[in-house]
Amino acid sequence: MKLYTFTVAQNAQGGRLYAYARRMLPDVPEYVLREAFQKRDVKVDGQRVNMSASVLPGSTVQIYARETEAKAVEIPIVYEDEYVLVAVKPAGISCEADAKGGRTLPQLLHAQMQKKNPDAQEPLLCHLLDNPTEGLIVLAKTGDAQQALQDGFRQRLIHKEYTCVVQGTPKPEHRVLSDYLLKDAKRGEVRIVPEERPGAKPVITEYTVLEGGECARLRIGLHTGRTHQSRAHMAYIGHPLLGDDQYGDRAFNKQKKARRLMLCSTCLRFEMEGRFSYLNAYSFTCKPSF
Repeated sequence: MKLYTFTVAQNAQGGRLYAYARRMLPDVPEYVLREAFQKRDVKVDGQRVNMSASVLPGSTVQIYARETEAKAVEIPIVYEDEYVLVAVKPAGISCEADAKGGRTLPQLLHAQMQKKNPDAQEPLLCHLLDNPTEGLIVLAKTGDAQQALQDGFRQRLIHKEYTCVVQGTPKPEHRVLSDYLLKDAKRGEVRIVPEERPGAKPVITEYTVLEGGECARLRIGLHTGRTHQSRAHMAYIGHPLLGDDQYGDRAFNKQKKARRLMLCSTCLRFEMEGRFSYLNAYSFTCKPSF
């Protein structure tokens, strides 16, 4: 048996301890963690718990699990030069540290890069993807490269496309949605409203149906880059993303056994000016895992 120990962050929010442990111990195979919880080989502040245990901020967690070959968390890198890195973020990994814990994408990439170059510095985020969203993401290796690429995103010189699966088939098959978005930072949620009001920001989402059906596959283009934009906007028109329990239909997700969000950043194109205009020659794509 092997002992894994960690402390839950003081600002950790609610939720199942099992899910929190998976994020804290990404190198441990899922089936090994599940087995430990099912056998009650998990202690929280010295008390045994099972799969139903909840996150307790500040608590010490001890997990006794059978020894197995650890799975390396390998982040696919699709492009790299001395200034820029384009990777494919797996679902379930956060870009920035949060209350749910676990190693961040830059930390995982840094460990990966140090295997080739011990002097490698931790890469810098140029934009964000939500924890449950997978797909292409851009990072920089220097501060000035980060600033230039962040400016490129703000000025809409870097274009992103997403692929998602939604409940039902939207009509018409192609549409540009234009509404307003209100953000509730305290609850970590957003809300779409049809009219301008104090605090609301314009939000424009373009979708194209790729495959119709009870669960349709869509291509999404974001003309604005707001928090949870595609998730909230598609839910607003009655076609929430499959696997999205926050904005979508929990019962439908359960029926379809959709345990994760079906959203992937699948295409990146550049129209940069100046120093990083060489990136305009590239069009990066990846395939969704769903």
